[in-house]
Amino acid sequence: MRSLRALIVAACLVVGPLVTDLPAQDGWNDDRTRALVIAAIARRAAQLADTGLVDYTARAHGYVTFLAQLGDGFPLPPAVIKSDELMLEVYWGAPDRSKQRIIGRRDTLLLPTDINYHRDHLGVVQNDFPAIIRLGDGDEVRDVPHPLSPAGFEAYDYRIVDSLSIRTTDRAIDVIQVNVRPKDDTRPAAVGAVFIDRVSSSVVRMSFSFTRAALKDEQLEDVSVILENGLVDGRFWLPRRQEIEIRRSATWMDFPARGIIRGRWEICCITTNQSLPRQTFAGPEIVEVPRAQQRAYPFEGELLRTLPEEVRALDAAEVRRVQEEARALVRAGALARARTTSPSARSVSDIVRVDRAEGFALGGGVTQSLGNGFSTIIAGRYGFADSRAKGRARLVWESPSGQRVTLEGRNDFAEVGDVQEVSGLRNSIAAQEFGADWTDPVGAAGGSLRVDFAARGRRRLAVEFMRERQAPLALRAAPTTGRYEPLFAADRVTVSSLGAAWTVAPPSDQGALDLSLAFRLSGGTVTAASGGETSEYARASIESDVRRPLAGGTLRARLDAAVVSLGAGVPAQFGVAAGGPVSAPGYEFHSLRGSVAVLQRLEWQRRIPFVPMRLGRFGQVPSSVVVAPFVHEALVRDGSGEWNGYSSVGVGIIGLFDLLRIDVAKPLRGRGWLFSVDVAREFWRVM
Repeated sequence: MRSLRALIVAACLVVGPLVTDLPAQDGWNDDRTRALVIAAIARRAAQLADTGLVDYTARAHGYVTFLAQLGDGFPLPPAVIKSDELMLEVYWGAPDRSKQRIIGRRDTLLLPTDINYHRDHLGVVQNDFPAIIRLGDGDEVRDVPHPLSPAGFEAYDYRIVDSLSIRTTDRAIDVIQVNVRPKDDTRPAAVGAVFIDRVSSSVVRMSFSFTRAALKDEQLEDVSVILENGLVDGRFWLPRRQEIEIRRSATWMDFPARGIIRGRWEICCITTNQSLPRQTFAGPEIVEVPRAQQRAYPFEGELLRTLPEEVRALDAAEVRRVQEEARALVRAGALARARTTSPSARSVSDIVRVDRAEGFALGGGVTQSLGNGFSTIIAGRYGFADSRAKGRARLVWESPSGQRVTLEGRNDFAEVGDVQEVSGLRNSIAAQEFGADWTDPVGAAGGSLRVDFAARGRRRLAVEFMRERQAPLALRAAPTTGRYEPLFAADRVTVSSLGAAWTVAPPSDQGALDLSLAFRLSGGTVTAASGGETSEYARASIESDVRRPLAGGTLRARLDAAVVSLGAGVPAQFGVAAGGPVSAPGYEFHSLRGSVAVLQRLEWQRRIPFVPMRLGRFGQVPSSVVVAPFVHEALVRDGSGEWNGYSSVGVGIIGLFDLLRIDVAKPLRGRGWLFSVDVAREFWRVM
């Protein structure tokens, strides 16, 4: 084996100068591609021993950020839990000595966590990785041969796919993209692309993911790496920019949770050939100065304001492209985790809930991966007050590009109205203890076929055909104190409908104008259970949420509107309903009904100082809260065609890592006050 590797390197030194004008090729492992790769392997080996590059020093400025997502299908954008900003002194000496010293570090904790990063997450990659790639100190990626190493030449296939020109102040550099895939994708290997300087055969950029066999932690979804080099002294390609993303998912409280570690580094101020003393490289590769010195480092601005947009994003664009290219190069099974059977729930309320229709209810679900993009999800729940089981079964197919087709059958509850008034967790507590149930359920049994088209940026389109029977429910439960209001008197009907939903996801960056939008349109037929009379209906709704900086705070404008054609025979549960903490603060739950509703809230949020609290090893609660005075207007067109306005004013307090919100509101029509305590609305979908 050693003699073969030596022969390859020797051949590289001969072939390298010959590959200076290569056209793109479609075939794998053709002669020209192999010649370019051999030259790159030789150049990489030679640079490590090149007496022209004795050593160098540099500065590296980076962010290591931990983000999290919750819920089935991870519907929420990832939330920043903790972010560390670091400044490193970087030292390198021939042939492969490396030393990094952390001289500045500050962090911010946005949610409780005691996460500790692997040591190599806190540094940059030198030499474009050694001949054997490891990440996470070997706990995440281990034993992967480098694509540009003698061992890698035996393990990978190569194909030239593109070329581009990079212009500097004094020259144009031609770069060739070579895709890399393993010959055996069941073994630990990299998958992706290397970009090679046509003239010098030096590595300009590497972007790759890893096969499933390379990922040592079974909870890892994927690991993506982007390494970019820059030309120094007109001769040496040395590190310039790096990105690493590690995604890990598991189950928490029996529903999915995903943790994301994103590292992003900029390397600058490179100075070569400083005759560094050998003791510079003594001891561990990554060390740090005392914490007091790290905290004293003069970083610019506030950490969260300087955090790059790519770190906050729902999907870091370049990293996602790495994954898409990897999926295109090898079979899906080489990247996917093994088929598993795992618990599944869309929210905490799918596990345990209380309402006036079924009382205390316990539920759960299971997901089974079938391979080739298919999976099944079966979920059920049993209510102890109504002595009835409910359930859903889904068959899902999802393409690598994100398109999803879902076939579902259900015998469960559906909700009247367009606006969720409180979180499921808060509703269960209030319903059980005080008889305050902010839901209006009706029985629903049937099936649907839904197609979610692949997202285009932040935009997504879904189309659904549904047919189900709806029926009223009986009041079965009793609270600990107080009493329940009667359930909604729904009509007993059979509904067939076709609908579409177009959504714009909220951005993850803190831009000047943040917008999220959801527009839904549906129509179909309704057949009454008694008499068989059939009517047609149409329904449209829109939700928008706009935020922009204003006067040292953030102005937030939320609009919810719905309109329905309420002709003869169309059931009452299809109408619009408002009244509650969100749709009409201070007014009775769903007391405002009609065919059209327009709900507008204007809220100004400003952060103010507050008393800090420590949560032990989980960190310190930020020493601030958000004060949010608001005004709200609900316009409702009732059954007689008249418009009525219902105004409210109030103030909200948001604190405890911005997880908890307290609202006090006063309706301007009628008497009474609203006092509400709930988790932040962004987390309702998983509550």
